[in-house]
Amino acid sequence: MINMGDTAVSEQKVVETSTINSSENKEDSKTESTSTSTKKSKTRTQSRGKARAKLIRENEEKEVSQFKENIYIVFVECETPGNIGFLARTMANFGLKNLILINPPTLTNDAYYQATHGKYIVENAKVYKTLDEFYQSQRIDFKVASTGMAGGSYNLARIPIKPEELGKSLNASNKIAILFGREGDGLSNKEINDCDICVSIPTDPTYPIMNISHAAAIIFYELFKNKHEFGVEGLNESSAVEKDLLLNDMKELIDYLDIPEHKKKNGLKTFNNIISRAFITSREAHTFKGILRRLKNKLGEQ
Repeated sequence: MINMGDTAVSEQKVVETSTINSSENKEDSKTESTSTSTKKSKTRTQSRGKARAKLIRENEEKEVSQFKENIYIVFVECETPGNIGFLARTMANFGLKNLILINPPTLTNDAYYQATHGKYIVENAKVYKTLDEFYQSQRIDFKVASTGMAGGSYNLARIPIKPEELGKSLNASNKIAILFGREGDGLSNKEINDCDICVSIPTDPTYPIMNISHAAAIIFYELFKNKHEFGVEGLNESSAVEKDLLLNDMKELIDYLDIPEHKKKNGLKTFNNIISRAFITSREAHTFKGILRRLKNKLGEQ
């Protein structure tokens, strides 16, 4: 039983209550500090991620630019000026500028007309009398012959690779010449033999010879299909940091669910697999992240 005069006990309780409140304040302060620290850490991670992604993009753009500068498209003894224009037009589609003409015919208006937006390529084309003169002038590191008449194992010069293999193996730092032959006869055995490698496009054997601009388009596509980006805003693939942040948001959302731990892990793994296979863009990652964040906020209000 507590009497009215037992002030010491009352004072002791006041002190005890104060201690508890102080402890709670410290816990609150610690929680706020941890939360602030976590937010700052995420901000720093995002900042470093963006800086890294920007550096990667700049390096890729530099590599592609260097690759374009180092590729020389060589048309050997063209018979029809219009085909020079068609080839220049195809080059323009892929950002190639170095057109080399070996002993060409007189460039009539047809060459410039067929080039359309690649007219500047025809205007800046360099003319040489022979391939050797060109090789010595530009100090070419690697020579690629194109042919529609691939040879068997006994014709070593004409054992070809496919355009896809060519695209994977070329070194962007080397000066590369890609040769296209005459409309009627193509490249001679000697011209092919002087090259480092021969590339050929698999076609139906009943009609293997392609128009030069068509063949060039296929080869150019294989060279650049893994280097070029679509010229549309927002189609750049999401970075590893963006995917990690998206995955973390999904993890926090799954944690709200009253399901066994192993099902949570399986659910998160499944989500990660889907995101990885989808090759989502940066814009898609940010949009998805915003939706997950709003879902978390809704669940937090309940």
